[in-house]
Amino acid sequence: MAEITALMVRDLRERTGAGMMDCKKALVENDGDMDAAIDWLRKKGLSAAAKKSGRVAAEGLVGTASGPKRAAMVEVNAETDFVARNESFQGFVAEVAGLALSVGEDVEALKAATYPGTTHSVQDELTRLIATIGENMTIRRAKVFSVPSGAVATYMHNAVKPGLGKIGVLVALEAESEIEAMETLGRQIGMHVAAARPEALDVDAVDPSALTRERAVLMEQAAASGKPPAVIEKMVEGRIRKYYEEVVLLEQVFVVDGESRVKEVVKKAGGKLTGFARFQLGEGIQKEVSDFAAEVAAQAGVTKG
Repeated sequence: MAEITALMVRDLRERTGAGMMDCKKALVENDGDMDAAIDWLRKKGLSAAAKKSGRVAAEGLVGTASGPKRAAMVEVNAETDFVARNESFQGFVAEVAGLALSVGEDVEALKAATYPGTTHSVQDELTRLIATIGENMTIRRAKVFSVPSGAVATYMHNAVKPGLGKIGVLVALEAESEIEAMETLGRQIGMHVAAARPEALDVDAVDPSALTRERAVLMEQAAASGKPPAVIEKMVEGRIRKYYEEVVLLEQVFVVDGESRVKEVVKKAGGKLTGFARFQLGEGIQKEVSDFAAEVAAQAGVTKG
């Protein structure tokens, strides 16, 4: 039996909104498996959560850069938010984002590329920055989109500087003309993606395992109604359509007008939405939670009572 800690219970409560005791019971029943505990709570009707989200716990910056019919986005992590305000660090993130336009989204290739204005590599520059600032830093991920015609728009939520912030979005729109209009629409869709957090571009792109998991939860919920199997099947299919409207970008209601589907807005504009990416700083990275008082006591050679 896995040890169920107070931190695990708090994490589950933050993810689901369920009560503390229900969260503890869910973890006990599922031997500490967080995903299984979330499903257990949903099946019992104790959680309103439709999906899980990764904990945001790392610091640093997300950076974007644009070129003709192309744009790039990178995430560079550091240990503290203080570093994100450092001009040297900001400059490094901006340079790496710009470099990704030509190098591509392979992180190892980015690290090996020559850092602009020098004869050494990006990794060597990062090592130099680490030694100067005194914190560990990593280039975590990168994404690049290009279109044969049209625009790849960028959006940065609450930017600390142009192209630098904590939530960045790329939106690729193909179109034969009206490039400026596509860039404007792309930025609006980027704003939508930042807020709505879609998981897939279209229905076909939904993760099969996530869909199977969702269907299993919905089947069990519907079965509890006691209705005939044929009715239960219709209930589940209706809820699956609702699920698509929550997680699929093209099926979501556009936040700008609050009534049209994103796919309708794009079609009306004469474009085709071919891809998107959303980077939220530290998403999915579990940050170590330390007990500061215990650390001080340990350094002083005493036991915390």
